[in-house]
Amino acid sequence: MAKIHEGVYFIQGRDDMLPDSHTYVIGEPSSNDLSIIDVGLTGKGGYKIQSIKKAGIELSAIKRIIMTHTHLDHIGCIAEIKSQIPGAELWVHRSEGELLEQGDDRAVYGMNEFKSMCLMQYGLKSDSFKMTVDRKLEGGEILEIGNMVWEIIHIPGHSMGGIALYNPAFEILIPGDVIYADHAIGRFDLFGANANELKNSLNRLAQLKIDILLPGHNNIVKDLPGDYVKQVARTWEPYLR
Repeated sequence: MAKIHEGVYFIQGRDDMLPDSHTYVIGEPSSNDLSIIDVGLTGKGGYKIQSIKKAGIELSAIKRIIMTHTHLDHIGCIAEIKSQIPGAELWVHRSEGELLEQGDDRAVYGMNEFKSMCLMQYGLKSDSFKMTVDRKLEGGEILEIGNMVWEIIHIPGHSMGGIALYNPAFEILIPGDVIYADHAIGRFDLFGANANELKNSLNRLAQLKIDILLPGHNNIVKDLPGDYVKQVARTWEPYLR
């Protein structure tokens, strides 16, 4: 687990046959009030837990798991993580959190063909992603957690309940899969996705001052150019209609 900034730690995803999302841990360790941002793909829970332990962080200090969205590569190992940190609350945007509680996994798999493949490959059950959500986020919340302040921004388009976490003091953005560091954006052809909403979400993020970009996959970036998000939004605008 690498330290990106004071109170921000990075566990790189380990891609296999399917991509595994990056996992971030936020909060000052001395606060005993840490949060995991996205857990990753099914089968990667042990690796993520060991990374946290090797960094000297007590699992009891982790109070919540916040999901940027609930695609399988981000939430797949939630049961593995919860088995090790049973007291951690699960926080998800309302639109996807309600689906989880109903046992509706369309926002997890995105398409029926992918679900069938994953049930077979990972031995998942049809109700593997029916679970209680402890807090349903709306967007607009100001979270004072881990001796830090993070804003929750609802950024639908890649998924219906996509959120970003933004730390204005240090200009850090964790946007899930809405935007990456290589001028790419998240796909918009899965369940709950919407191209026009994705365009609006990119334009919203373009209004922020961002120094550190911590996306769900691929590279992370420090000293992000000031107009980077605006450039990406402009590049993809013809396709987001």
